Amino acid sequence: MTTKTPDRARTRFPGISSRAYEHPADRSALVALRSLTGFDVVLRRLSGLINERALRLEFLGGAVRAGDNQFRHLHDMARDAAYILDLPEVPEVYVKQSPEPNATAIGSDHPFIVVNTGLLDLHDDEELRFVIGHEVGHILSGHAVYQTMMVILTRLGARLAWLPLGNIGIAAIVMGLQEWFRKAELSADRAGLLAGQDLDAVKRTMMKMAGGTRLAEMNTEAFLAQAREYDAAGDIRDGFLKFLNLLNLTHPYPVIRFAEIDRWAASGEYERILGGDYPRREDDGSASISEEIRNAANAYRESWSQSADPFIGKVRDIAEGAASAAGGLFERVTRRAGGGS
Repeated sequence: MTTKTPDRARTRFPGISSRAYEHPADRSALVALRSLTGFDVVLRRLSGLINERALRLEFLGGAVRAGDNQFRHLHDMARDAAYILDLPEVPEVYVKQSPEPNATAIGSDHPFIVVNTGLLDLHDDEELRFVIGHEVGHILSGHAVYQTMMVILTRLGARLAWLPLGNIGIAAIVMGLQEWFRKAELSADRAGLLAGQDLDAVKRTMMKMAGGTRLAEMNTEAFLAQAREYDAAGDIRDGFLKFLNLLNLTHPYPVIRFAEIDRWAASGEYERILGGDYPRREDDGSASISEEIRNAANAYRESWSQSADPFIGKVRDIAEGAASAAGGLFERVTRRAGGGS
């Protein structure tokens, strides 16, 4: 349980709701799904198809569990993040031998975090604190439970591939879920910033993900300029190619994540949360689905208006129409299921 305080004075957020840091597109989907009567039960049943106990035993037998005597700093970081974000149960952390610089949160009943050795070799302690906070943010939001949908649908799509058009519908749903997950990663980045409260460490993390450990050869302003150039690069053909490149990715590119966390920190939301102005978990049940859908649509609209990508300009009207249709569908489904307003 969360009993110890962090290694230095950081602002703690008692009772904070994950809605405080979730990207509007991520938050609207989560609020809608949580409001569906019995939906969590169904998802947890589906989650049972992926044996959480077996996965934990796999890492217990094939990785190193952080604790008082092994990888103590990672254990302390998970404890600190749970304390700051008011997560009742400190997640276990496992270190896995793999050169890929990656970390993930696994499970729903008792989620745990897996950190690859490639990530440990890449980042310093404050950067790792952000990474651990990022994963704790995924746990607090319940992303692991909902991400199970994509795993199951992907497997189902593979089984239906032999049928004429059998895989197309599944593929379309998976593409939509992957877009949601990319926004969920932006949510978790914000949670990581709240846990570590070191914006420079977050920015260093993104730069290292893109260019490795040679920070002396990199510059934050130049990297941010690179993000702007990526956004505005080329003509409509380049915009379409960027869209295609993202289709199979569950994470946005590092330059995009860098620009997004910089924008969020500068927006005033981060400072408001630090000052104690944030939604509480106890009020999650009264969250308005229609309001969150409007927030998501506004967030996309604002993002599109700020983008210099010519492809975005061409598809903006189509996308806004699709977003409105999706919002209406969510509201109809949740009303029928006895959901929120």
